[in-house]
Amino acid sequence: MAKNIISLVLLIVSVGLAFKHGWDTFNFRNHPESMKMMNELGISESVVPFFGGLTILIGVLLLIPQTFFLGNVLNAISIVIIMALAIRAGHINMALMEIPFLIMPLVMIWLRYPFVKNV
Repeated sequence: MAKNIISLVLLIVSVGLAFKHGWDTFNFRNHPESMKMMNELGISESVVPFFGGLTILIGVLLLIPQTFFLGNVLNAISIVIIMALAIRAGHINMALMEIPFLIMPLVMIWLRYPFVKNV
C-alpha cells in the first residue's frame, strides 16, 4: 500500500510538472528569462512549441496506465537532452540540478502505475 501511495504522489508531481512546464513553454514570450535560457542551450524559438507539445503529451501519457511506461521513458529522454544541452553550453550546475528530475521517472517505472494490479 505504501508503494502505491509513493507512486501516486510521484505521478501527481510528474504530471503537474509536465503540464506546468508545457504551458510555460507555450507562453515563453511572457517569461524572457526562459527564452534567454533556451537560447543559451541552443534551442531556437521555432523549436520551442515542439518542446511544449511534447511536454504536455508526456503529462497525458503518464495519466493513462497503458502508456505510463512510454511517458516515463520520454520524460527521462527529454531530461537527458536538456542535461546534454546544458553541458554543451557550459552550464554544469543546470545539468546537475536536473539529476533528481531524471531519477523521478526511473523510480516511477520501478514502482509501476499506482493502484493497478500487475499480473
